[in-house]
Amino acid sequence: MQVVGTQVIPEMGGKLGFTVEFVGDGGEVVSVVLRNDEAKSINPGNAVELARALMLEMAAAGAGDGNADRPTTRMTARRAGDRNVMEEQLDEGLEGTFPASDPISATSSTISRPAKECE
Repeated sequence: MQVVGTQVIPEMGGKLGFTVEFVGDGGEVVSVVLRNDEAKSINPGNAVELARALMLEMAAAGAGDGNADRPTTRMTARRAGDRNVMEEQLDEGLEGTFPASDPISATSSTISRPAKECE
């Protein structure tokens, strides 16, 4: 895959971290999610470099002779069917979007015009 573009997407304005997407020449997309620490050390300026370093580290771990060096994988809560974890994740997501998760109020305004005068 030849990388033809990158995109840095802030999570909650960068407070939680960033998602870096590497776009390939064939339309492939590789996403790396970087969670921020308490010092907020990840920013749009260093997110791409940190994501590249993480991918290189993972590739090197996967190239080992035995399975001990390979990164472990976990099933998502949805795939595992864990409803409790899915509920917790939903609650966290809703809390993170408050007050934007409140319904909008529909209002309308009208501008009255004087009636046309007859000539």
